[in-house]
Amino acid sequence: MATRTGVTGTSDVRIAVLFGAVATTGLGAGLFYSYACSVTPGLARADDRTFVEAMRRLNEAILNGWFMLSFLGSLALIVLAAVLQWHGGGRSVLLWIGAAAAFQLAMLVITGVVNVPLNNKLAAAGSLDDLADLAAARSTFESTWIRWNLVRALTSTASFACISWALVLSSRTPASD
Repeated sequence: MATRTGVTGTSDVRIAVLFGAVATTGLGAGLFYSYACSVTPGLARADDRTFVEAMRRLNEAILNGWFMLSFLGSLALIVLAAVLQWHGGGRSVLLWIGAAAAFQLAMLVITGVVNVPLNNKLAAAGSLDDLADLAAARSTFESTWIRWNLVRALTSTASFACISWALVLSSRTPASD
């Protein structure tokens, strides 16, 4: 079967991997965007007890295979796309894949250094019934978590834009395999 570039085999694999990277990166960017546009603004209107309970439940619920597929799978697919591109694809496409990887890695680092520790601190603050100062627990969490979630939304959206552009370019650029 011939690809659009007239090359068979590995070119099809490169396109499929890029498509998977676009899909998983887009899912992650959409998640952080949704939090920034609806979840956290909605919770900002809630009382302290509701806010703390909801964030705890959200942070527990998100730790599932479907989330991890896009959260970690996106960078894995971007790296695989880079390897495949390095071994026979156009170099201009590789630059966009590299930019996507850098943005995606930045999002993962922010998550691991800022958001996850805040989630863990909120979870460890004690039971809702025993927590003496719900307002204090919320205030040490909310503004920092929201600010850095916005940065995650921006970096993951930038990654999505870069990997999407790489896919567009790859369909226009003849492969050298």
